[in-house]
Amino acid sequence: MDSLLPLNLATLIHTVGYLGIFLIVFADSGLLLGLVLPGDSLLFTAGLLASQGHLNLWILLIVAALGAIVGDAVGYAFGTRVGPKLFTREDAWFFTTQQLEHARQFYERHGGKTIVLARFVHFVRTLAPMIAGAAGMHYGTFLLSNIFGGLFWVISVSVLGFWLGNTMPDIDQYILPILGVIGILAFSPTIVHLIQSGVKKRNQRG
Repeated sequence: MDSLLPLNLATLIHTVGYLGIFLIVFADSGLLLGLVLPGDSLLFTAGLLASQGHLNLWILLIVAALGAIVGDAVGYAFGTRVGPKLFTREDAWFFTTQQLEHARQFYERHGGKTIVLARFVHFVRTLAPMIAGAAGMHYGTFLLSNIFGGLFWVISVSVLGFWLGNTMPDIDQYILPILGVIGILAFSPTIVHLIQSGVKKRNQRG
């Protein structure tokens, strides 16, 4: 199976072990490096490897969930400390005071479900906790959403890989299409948002 995986994820997981899985999931959740890390594919592949006895599923779930939860917490702390400065810079072209106020209003109404659902959307997964911190989202609400979202994301994606690895014959032949679908699902909300924004701008010009 290793040779069929994009970026050779199976070999990467074998090399870095549980500590590496923790660090990658942590970075994918809480650092800007997460914008280029394959978090969903990594968890799915790790679940497949667990189904083949290369990893212990319970240890995988614990390690990855800790990485996801701690990563979001760090992202929130970073947003709390650095975010307001970015939004109030006079030369800011994107981070403006008005946008910070919009973010505050949004997170007051939808902050909890945003933190949970953002887990499944590439890019947004990394940015959501930082914006939540900058917007001053209540930490108790954030913490509960962070824990639930982290557990739900890690368990659902990893167990899906584990389940398919145990029930689907010749899973090696289908791994690339499956990971491709996961990638499309992860990127699709971002693509839809960009398309909608482009249509909205064209309508405004017209």
